[in-house]
Amino acid sequence: MKPNLKLSPLSACLSSLLGVLAATPQLTSAEPTPPAVEEVLVTERSLEKTLPLELARYGADLEIVTEQVINRHGFVDVAQALEMLVPGLHLTSQAGAFSYVNVQMQGSRPSDVLWTVDGIRINNRLYNSTSPADTLPSGMIERTEVLKGSHGLMYGTQAIAGVVNVVTRGFSDTTDGAVTVGAGSHGAYRANGYLRGSVGEHKLVGWLSRDSSDGYEIYDVYQPNAVNRERGYDVESVGLKYGFDFSPELSLSLTGMHTDARLDYPNVSNVSVNDRTEDILSAKLDYLPSERASFYAKAYVHDWDTDYYTPPNPSAYWGYRDKGVSAAMAIADDRWFEYHLGYDFQTYKGQDQVLLIAGQEEKVHALFTQIRSQDTLSQRARFAAGLRYNNTDGTDSTVWNVSGVYDLTDRLFIQGMVATSFMLPSAENLYRIHCPTGVNCTHGNPNLAPEQSLAVNLTLGGQVTFAQRTLEWQLNGWDRTVDNLITTAPIAVAQLGAFPVGFTRTFINIADKTDVTGTELLLSGALSDAMTFDVSYTYSKELARGTRTQIMDRPRRQYRGALSYQSTRWPVGANVAVKFTGEKTANVTGFGLQAYADNYVVDAGVHVYLDQDRAHRVTLRLENLLDETYATAVNSAVLAGTANQRFLWQRLAPPRTVHLNYSYNF
Repeated sequence: MKPNLKLSPLSACLSSLLGVLAATPQLTSAEPTPPAVEEVLVTERSLEKTLPLELARYGADLEIVTEQVINRHGFVDVAQALEMLVPGLHLTSQAGAFSYVNVQMQGSRPSDVLWTVDGIRINNRLYNSTSPADTLPSGMIERTEVLKGSHGLMYGTQAIAGVVNVVTRGFSDTTDGAVTVGAGSHGAYRANGYLRGSVGEHKLVGWLSRDSSDGYEIYDVYQPNAVNRERGYDVESVGLKYGFDFSPELSLSLTGMHTDARLDYPNVSNVSVNDRTEDILSAKLDYLPSERASFYAKAYVHDWDTDYYTPPNPSAYWGYRDKGVSAAMAIADDRWFEYHLGYDFQTYKGQDQVLLIAGQEEKVHALFTQIRSQDTLSQRARFAAGLRYNNTDGTDSTVWNVSGVYDLTDRLFIQGMVATSFMLPSAENLYRIHCPTGVNCTHGNPNLAPEQSLAVNLTLGGQVTFAQRTLEWQLNGWDRTVDNLITTAPIAVAQLGAFPVGFTRTFINIADKTDVTGTELLLSGALSDAMTFDVSYTYSKELARGTRTQIMDRPRRQYRGALSYQSTRWPVGANVAVKFTGEKTANVTGFGLQAYADNYVVDAGVHVYLDQDRAHRVTLRLENLLDETYATAVNSAVLAGTANQRFLWQRLAPPRTVHLNYSYNF
């Protein structure tokens, strides 16, 4: 049976949320929950914060990874936790921690997944394919929420295949905190901590982290004259939240996050530097006048500024400012339905002096509404339906979403969702006019049309009993059809003279529809009082209509599994996570179609509590335990000193890496 979460936003709070996590293991990673975790967060109530669990209650597929799981595994950043623990999410870090990631969910491209921090979108709309995960340290996380499927109704453009929401440290009535220090291979070290508590109606949360590494050589072959070959990082992040309850019904929360990062991005010739400054500021009012009504209003500013350069060349600016306001309300009648209504406004301005994208500004207005059934209408069925109208600089679109769950028996459920999505071309797609490398670049196309898609998700799931243990299982399937898919194509030889030197490709809309279909099988549960597990298998077929060839850089098959042990007698625990990525292909200049990936990666660790109260913990993690050598990308380059002799190179994932951490919780 799909869990009856009973988390109406009209009365939900995060203490209820954590209770749900403890009661529904299929929504979390396989990890026993230590005693008294539920006692921590008891004061936050918000229509916005409970949205993912509400959507899951009405037919969306949701995966949650908690802070406790992330800490016991010893993950450094958000991407590592998602990569190893979230079934159905294919994520590969391009060059280890704090780097860009290639992410696919239900057969998507990276551009089809929306990233948010506390509900604030952090995607870079200059480049839809640029992931924003390279400045998200694990020390800031309360939990991560991964919604699968099309969620444009509530989250807007780019939530085509899913949403990744990073929830930062929340408020607490009682004072608590933690400090972690650690070191590892390749000159890595980390230090982070947080403290929170309240004084009367005033609540404060603060966190601080520093992560640094000398890095490793990320290519298998370099130009003979390449000197700087290691990819390192140095990331500092600080956050502060303030909350005030004007009354039991009305509360204010203010959040500020600041990140400074020096991120190396080598190529086979040299190392470019991405000096990053990032700020997120938000203010929100939550008003819950009764069990049947809930409101919130929110404003935010997100500044993302980078100096991108290859020493000793001067730096070039690359950045954007995203700001906006939103408001929503939910009202339940006294019989059968809840009614949701909301408004979003976003204004976005960005510039890139590297690829010569001038300052582009975009404004988005959106209205959305949804109706949801209440349990008084049916104890076995729940359903929701809604519309969203978007207006973006004169371009209108309307998307809709219908979802539902039906409990066939107490141990068997079926759920589904049908939704449409809309995505505008990025500034790179439209306006790119400069080729920094001088060869094999892709030119912008101002005549591109927006993408539109229709997605169907269907899930059958439930519980089975084996050896007196209850196991949770799900069989998910999806089918998404995309019109006007944006991709690249070679520039016709006769037209090359109309483009600047170095451009050989341009962005186009595919005339035929593109079909993405797939299935996913999940199984999780407890093998004993001390041991839990989850396993998943994903098969995804992404084809341009009329062909039998898988779209490049997307594996058809992937497996994932996690096993966790927490002794019921001794203060020790262990975990292992395994992922398999199927074969990918890339069309490489001078070498044609090349296959890569098709590999297993194993992550393992142990943790030991040093005292009876389990306040002191030592964690040892072995990243890439088997020291598997595998590529995250393949391409070619012209050999230095020659006119056109090319060589093939691979960008490599991290080798075996040791992480040793000490944590003190108080």
